[in-house]
Amino acid sequence: MKEIIGKKLGMTQVFDPKGAMIPVTVVEAGPCTILQKKTVERDGYEAVVTAYSDCRESLLNEPKKGTLKKGNCPPKRHIKELSVADFAAAEVGKEIKCDIFSAGDAVDVSGLTRGRGFTGTIQRWNQHRLKETHGVGPVHREVGSMGSNSTPSRVLKCKRMPGQYGHENVTIQNLEIVKVDAARNVLLIKGGIPGPKGSLIRVRTSVKAGK
Repeated sequence: MKEIIGKKLGMTQVFDPKGAMIPVTVVEAGPCTILQKKTVERDGYEAVVTAYSDCRESLLNEPKKGTLKKGNCPPKRHIKELSVADFAAAEVGKEIKCDIFSAGDAVDVSGLTRGRGFTGTIQRWNQHRLKETHGVGPVHREVGSMGSNSTPSRVLKCKRMPGQYGHENVTIQNLEIVKVDAARNVLLIKGGIPGPKGSLIRVRTSVKAGK
């Protein structure tokens, strides 16, 4: 399992040798500095604690400052646990860079989607509006029928209604890495990925690749 933290920069397009256009998302992946190793003997599982994205020290709270100080690392905005392919070779102070991946790899990308706030059923659930004709009344974008009347005399669970939409962790599986630019710490991933520009992205080896 290979994994890295990055930042979504936006979308662009590239062309393959046959001239076909490929839409890609540009992700600034790493470098992630290793702060700590978690072992099976001490913690019950294997992982590495990493830090990503430089920032001012004044933006950090005391727990983050203490974790960074233990790893002898300059101020970083994000501290996350990652899985690494070669756990034995991972040492505190080393950096995980985007060159752990190569072009053609299948990856799963996770990110926090853009928050939409309180939305109606048309935007949240893709429902149709009512007819905008005489007699319908000023309810063209409302939820519509609530279901049964006297039985069971209540709104059933899982009824699609207005409410909070967006701002949730979403994973897109089996995306292809089109290009790896190690000099600029950039991955070009085919297609769209969750989250707005500048949001934190997690890229890891696909769990369903080849199935």
